[in-house]
Amino acid sequence: MSTFLHLTSWLSSAGGGIPPVIQALTTEYRRQHLDGLVAGLVDPTGAPPVFPSDWPVVTGRITGPTAFGYSPELARQLRRCVRKDTLIQVHGLWMYPGWLARKLSEATGAVRIVSPHGMLEPWALKNARWKKQLAACAFEKKNLRTASCLHALCASEAENFRCYGLENPIAIIPNGVDIPNHPNLEGESRKPAWEEQVGKGQKILLYLGRLHPKKGLINLLQAWARVKEEESREPAWMLALAGWDQLGHQEELREIVAKLHLQSSVIFTGPQFDEAKSACYQNCDAFILPSLSEGLPLVVLEAWSYGKPVLMTSQCNLPEGFTAHAALRIEPGTESIAEGLRQLLKMSDTERQSMGQRGLTLVKDRFTWSKIAIQMRSVHEWLLGGGSRPKCVTIMEEFSR
Repeated sequence: MSTFLHLTSWLSSAGGGIPPVIQALTTEYRRQHLDGLVAGLVDPTGAPPVFPSDWPVVTGRITGPTAFGYSPELARQLRRCVRKDTLIQVHGLWMYPGWLARKLSEATGAVRIVSPHGMLEPWALKNARWKKQLAACAFEKKNLRTASCLHALCASEAENFRCYGLENPIAIIPNGVDIPNHPNLEGESRKPAWEEQVGKGQKILLYLGRLHPKKGLINLLQAWARVKEEESREPAWMLALAGWDQLGHQEELREIVAKLHLQSSVIFTGPQFDEAKSACYQNCDAFILPSLSEGLPLVVLEAWSYGKPVLMTSQCNLPEGFTAHAALRIEPGTESIAEGLRQLLKMSDTERQSMGQRGLTLVKDRFTWSKIAIQMRSVHEWLLGGGSRPKCVTIMEEFSR
């Protein structure tokens, strides 16, 4: 029987949206009684893997610079696990686990899929550009070009693969979410993190995710300040920034909040996971993601799954949301975000609720993990056993036409 190995760098919250994707796919496979293994690096900060303790998770300590993640310990363990009938799915780029996956595949004949998760997006390639160019020359281009298949989250990401010079088959399969049982019933979740800081009748606009420069939060705060200046009464809306700090960005954001005198309308909640995260979604009134670059963000799908209206940039790669009128389109610039905020705040409660319900319908139709797992498994079975190519897989000849 084939074994599925999901291999990435960080299995902790430092991995952003990647560990939740791995967990969701593996959960679906386990429901189908398929053998699966999760592997990655030990977080040097001591943060634990975000996976159940009874799962088969393989970790290895890093030797040398953290940025590369070299781990002989991880390699030794995986050499004992990987066989010819193993399908290795690599999540993320630029670090040692991707190189290791290629070496394991070369040694055993195991099939290998690479899922960049937005790391070949134009903005992402420009960020820390020289380091990525060095990594590309040293190992990453070969990792990508020799993969049996690449995994894109959307058509625009597949186009970025081709622009990068990659000619592999590409499986275009989005991320997914699980639909909450009763997302709109009051009293079904714990109190949100902002419970003590919000007055009666005030509404919450939620951002949830990493506090990282690429998320566009500086521009969001500047836009928020413009909109707040236009209010003639006590703030009816509060902005909640829920997430964990990366690169010291949280302190930079706090300084901007103080400089713009936004302390009365901006809340930093800290990281929110599991029930706490569910409480945030359930008790907010709208969700925003002003990101400069994304693969396909789970947080937007999660917000829709709770029936919440969304403001997002086109860089979030979810054009279906605009087509379905489940989201307001903004661009990453301050003025565009401000205009989107004005539009949201002028809407009635009924209009916002209708927008959120359209998002929930969209998720049910296209973005549940059960449907995503079926597509991904069809690609795995095609790569392992041959047969007809799944409809979600495109080849170079088709792209050229």
